[in-house]
Amino acid sequence: MIKRIKKLPWYLMPTILTLAWPTMLEQLLHTAVQYVDTAMVGSLGTEATAAVGSTTTVNWLVSSTISAVGVGFLAFISQSRGAKRYDDARKASAQAVLAVLVLGIFFTVVTLALSPIVPTLMRVEPSLRKTSSIYFFILYTPMLARAASIILGTVLRAAGDTKTPMRVGILVNIINVVLNFFFIYETRVVYVFDFFLFIPGAGLGVIGAGIASAISFLVGGILITVALFRHKEISPRGQSFKPNKEILKPCIRVAFPNSLQRFGTSFGYVAFASMINSIGGIATAAHTIANTVESAFYVPGYGMQSATATLSGNALGAKDREGLKSLSKMIILLELMLMLVSGTLLFIFAPKLVGLFSRDNEVIELGTLVLRMVALSEPFYGISIVIEGMMQGMGKTKMPFITNIVGMWGVRILGTFIFTQLFKYGLVSAWACMILHNLTLFAVFLIYYLSGRYWPKKEKAK
Repeated sequence: MIKRIKKLPWYLMPTILTLAWPTMLEQLLHTAVQYVDTAMVGSLGTEATAAVGSTTTVNWLVSSTISAVGVGFLAFISQSRGAKRYDDARKASAQAVLAVLVLGIFFTVVTLALSPIVPTLMRVEPSLRKTSSIYFFILYTPMLARAASIILGTVLRAAGDTKTPMRVGILVNIINVVLNFFFIYETRVVYVFDFFLFIPGAGLGVIGAGIASAISFLVGGILITVALFRHKEISPRGQSFKPNKEILKPCIRVAFPNSLQRFGTSFGYVAFASMINSIGGIATAAHTIANTVESAFYVPGYGMQSATATLSGNALGAKDREGLKSLSKMIILLELMLMLVSGTLLFIFAPKLVGLFSRDNEVIELGTLVLRMVALSEPFYGISIVIEGMMQGMGKTKMPFITNIVGMWGVRILGTFIFTQLFKYGLVSAWACMILHNLTLFAVFLIYYLSGRYWPKKEKAK
């Protein structure tokens, strides 16, 4: 075992970490803002937390569907760069801008039209539906900018530039937090070291949090678009923005299964949250807070996934089969170590972390319990994340699509329906089904990886 570890390509670690750390930091800061947002709204009471959190999974549904389209461009651009077809990469960048316009306008119309009925469909408590609906409407007004941040940020990462999305993300998060202070709370006086500071406030509560987020999304979309057009290697300037079949066809071939996967799994999250909302306000608040806390501990996994997708695409473009195999082993080992540390920290500090967002003892107790349950599955889920990232970079998205859909609906949703709707068990049973789903993904992805079936054939390699 020790000999096998020594034979791993440790020389790849600087390259992997160089690509991964900006994405990790970006995700970490984004999660930190989620923490601050949840804490600020949570200070208004459990009902406010439930009003905001009740439609969170719809946000995942929309964002992940758009993100899936970005995966198609990621695979094409990273492989083009690996094969030194830089002009094709720039053409794909222009097509990505076209995709932003189409998807941004489409989802703006759909989400704003559905905003009055989304809280009802999500089985939000009647007293919270009006506030939740207004919050949802405000959040999706800058949908074009949000689509730009997601897709164009992915294009930059595919070109090996993970620092620009990170810098834009930092600024966006700062704007969001600062505006929260002015929009959520009433005008007040804050005492700092025997001095008092007068802070004006709109006192809009949950609605103020939505406005702050919408403004920050708008700024982020503008900045990431400007950054792409100024980029020396991947700028779409001078390229045609009309549909290009030669570019779009391979991108869509990758993106379509991934879009179906993300839509199907995200719709599963919506169904999952809807069943939890039906349990009651305490369960909804605990679920919302636990999801927010847990997201910080997935940062290493998704940071490594981003690096894995880019490097795998480069290796495939260069037809470097052996390099791809060495890369995969190195990344899986790094991911396992990172997620072991992450899961341990989550288990230890769960009570204090939940306590940051709520003073309700029932919410804290329930949130802590489900977080400690999921902490035990972190390393397993982390491995499935990076293996999926390899397949995304290589453009192999059919197998992840089938696995994720079957896992979500056949394990998580069916199990949660049986336990919460038929047997009337609580939040713990729902999270147990979620953990079983994660372990199922780990087992299937690991078996598929060990089989080597997704690697290029030897005769096509160098």
